[in-house]
Amino acid sequence: MSFKDNLKDELTYQDIKVKELAFNTQINKRTIDNYLRENESQPTAENAVKIAQALGVTVEYLVTGKEPSAPKADSGAIEGFNLCKKYFSVIQKLDAMPESTKKLLCRLISEWEG
Repeated sequence: MSFKDNLKDELTYQDIKVKELAFNTQINKRTIDNYLRENESQPTAENAVKIAQALGVTVEYLVTGKEPSAPKADSGAIEGFNLCKKYFSVIQKLDAMPESTKKLLCRLISEWEG
């Protein structure tokens, strides 16, 4: 489906008139009418974003008719999260220590790394 078709469907689904969309987006009503006509005038990126935001959908949805897929999790991020979870109690204890003790421990750890 095209932008025109997806926009028409979304306006119908949400029971929103073109005049109302024009007001909410500050896009001229005639411009939006052109997006909905058979000649399929395409919106600028800026107008597509305004329309998507006003309708509460993504630009990708208006262009493709599909919701964006969730980004794949970064294995490094997952590993980091699991590591934080594993040592959460140690981190809490470290956070509760006086600043001078934290600095001393950080220096000690740096020496071990080196």
